Amino acid sequence: MSDERKLRITWVKSSIGYNRRQKGTIRALGLRRLGDAVEQADTPVIRGMVDKVSHLVEVQEISGEK
Repeated sequence: MSDERKLRITWVKSSIGYNRRQKGTIRALGLRRLGDAVEQADTPVIRGMVDKVSHLVEVQEISGEK
């Protein structure tokens, strides 16, 4: 019914050794611990955040259907 696109973002690499801004971006995406996965709306803001920490996360596009 809904064709809203979402992203499943999984934190796969530790942020130890990376700067504070990248750690903050991980938190702002809703990730709390290594291995966590969250679903976020596919917006330019979220895409930009993911781009900044792309070396730490894994991203999958999913459809809004359940």
